[in-house]
Order: sequence, then structure tokens, then C-alpha cells
Amino acid sequence: MEAQFAVTAGVLSFLLALATLASCNTEGDILYKQRLAWKDPNKVLQTWDPTLVNPCSWFHITCNNDNSVIRVDLGNAGLSGPLVPDLERLRNLQYLELYANSLNGTIPATLGNLTKLISLDLYENKLTGAIPTTLGAIRTLRFLRLYENRLTGPIPASLGNLKRLEILQLQKNALSGSIPSSLGNITTLGSLKLNDNRLSGVVPLEILSLVISGLTELNIAKNDLAGTVRSSGFRVTTIIQDKLKTA
Repeated sequence: MEAQFAVTAGVLSFLLALATLASCNTEGDILYKQRLAWKDPNKVLQTWDPTLVNPCSWFHITCNNDNSVIRVDLGNAGLSGPLVPDLERLRNLQYLELYANSLNGTIPATLGNLTKLISLDLYENKLTGAIPTTLGAIRTLRFLRLYENRLTGPIPASLGNLKRLEILQLQKNALSGSIPSSLGNITTLGSLKLNDNRLSGVVPLEILSLVISGLTELNIAKNDLAGTVRSSGFRVTTIIQDKLKTA
């Protein structure tokens, strides 16, 4: 009986190791597919070799103890091209740092399946299209910075589901529509920057109430919000807004 148990345990351990290895190979395939989609004039991705057992030895990649990818750090790397939807399959990814490049195309809706993501930094790129509503499903997210792109459409109300979010910076895009009152649900917010867009309507009271709960900066200047004119903003404690309209 003991011998049978030992054999069974050994088989299970082997299968687990095999599954882990397969997962690592899959993550390498995904990242290599992303490499092929990008232009890399600075050759920062030279070590991304798909023939290796896993991508954990590649530059700009960090793995956990199970050899699963948890960080992609490629900020200011001179990359251009789109994001591939397959990135959703990096199931343990916590940090996706791709800021200050020349990435184009849309933000894949599939990124909403990265349920362990803590930081999504895509700022200072050339991304277009709408902010995916699916990002509101990443309940672990603490930092969401998409500023200085070419994003259009509304701010998704679903972002109000991100109850751990500390920084939400969407400034300097071409976002339109109203500011969702659901953002007032994020009592952990320390910075909310929505300036230099095409937002209209009024600032919800739910947003202003965040100042009481710990919001240290609220920037809504240079929009088309009711009761203000598009001009240089001024600071009222933690709030930066446009000057009030005068008769």
C-alpha cells in the first residue's frame, strides 16, 4: 500500500512539473509573438530566444519561484508596434511596464483577464481607440497610467470596480463624455488626473468626496466641464480645475 502511494505521489509530482514546464514554454511563445509584432531598433529584445526552456533568463523579464512571468519591464525602450491580445495568457503577470515607447493600435480588451496585475503603465505611447471596459475586472490593480496617448471615447464606468486603485492617470488624451460617478467608489485613490481631454458634464459629487478619503491630487483642467472655461487651471488645496465662468 505504501509503495503504491509512493508511486502515485511520484506520478503526481512528475505531472505537476510537466505542467509547470509547459506553462513556461507557453509564456515564452506568447512573449516571442509579442517580440515579432514590435520593431526593436535598439535591440533590447535580443535575448528573447524561443528555444530556451523558459523566458526567465531573458532581459527585462522577471519570474517567480515557479518560473512563471510576473514582470515585463520595457519602459523607454524605443519599441513600436501593437500589443498582442495573447498577453492575457501571462496568468501570473503583476507588472506590465511599457511606458514611453511608440506603441500603436488599441489596448487589447483581453488584458482584463490579467487577474493578478498590480500595475499597467502604457503612458506616453501612440495608442488609439477606447479604454477597454474589461480593465475594470482587474480587482488587484493599484496603478493605471494611460496618459499621453491618443485614446478616445468615454471613461469606462467599470473602472469604479477597481477598489484597490491608488493612481488613475488618463490625462492628455481625447477622452469624451462625462466623468463616471462610479470612480467615487475608489476610496484608495491618491491621484486622479483627467486633465487635457474633452470631458463634458459636471464633476460628480462622489468624485469630490474622495478628497475627504485621502485623494491628494485631482486634476480636471482643460476639459469642457460645465461651469468652467478651458484655460489654465488653479489649485484649491488638492484640486486643479479650470477657472469658473463669469458673466
